Amino acid sequence: MSSPEAEPSAGPAATLPAVAPQLRALRRQASLTLEAAAREAGLSPAHLSRLETGQRQPSLPMLLSLARIYGTTVSELLGETAAVREAVTRADDMEPTSAGGWTYRQAGSPGRGMQALRVQVPYGAQGDIVRVHPGEEWLYVLKGRLRLRLGDALHRLAPGDSAHFDSLTPHRIAAEDPDGVELLFVHTLLQSPTAALCLGPTQGDVS
Repeated sequence: MSSPEAEPSAGPAATLPAVAPQLRALRRQASLTLEAAAREAGLSPAHLSRLETGQRQPSLPMLLSLARIYGTTVSELLGETAAVREAVTRADDMEPTSAGGWTYRQAGSPGRGMQALRVQVPYGAQGDIVRVHPGEEWLYVLKGRLRLRLGDALHRLAPGDSAHFDSLTPHRIAAEDPDGVELLFVHTLLQSPTAALCLGPTQGDVS
């Protein structure tokens, strides 16, 4: 797969010169140096600098990559009006969503670089699903006991215990108790659907 820098400088930004100052402003808002942002995006610092000064126009793959790094959307990179992000999420606004037996409640604002969830994992649900994906994860056990497999290591977590790990490490999560387990969960993979995190079942279980 080619890097974003290898893509031709075409796409919707070609007719929107306002993208250049937006790129610089959002990079600074993300507290990233030119070198750090370029490295994350697979670009050279000189190439990113030319994008920020309007000397070159970014392709769509570049915009997608930079939006992920800056924790925003392509629309915002293009200077379109961004939706207001509420700093506070009320308990009544945490609508539950179910997937694969798990129940998720959004515990943070959508479209951020970090996604925060409150997760209910029922006993025996998805204990054979291995997840591998870019980013980092942090979880904190609120209720119940959790079995967490990281690579070849098995960890048992009780209420008050937490884990922070690289999401490229193959990992599995399962409830230890029949009543299930409740977690606070934060990951850095922007707007990733639950199904996209699953590679599929493996042989055996997590115990």
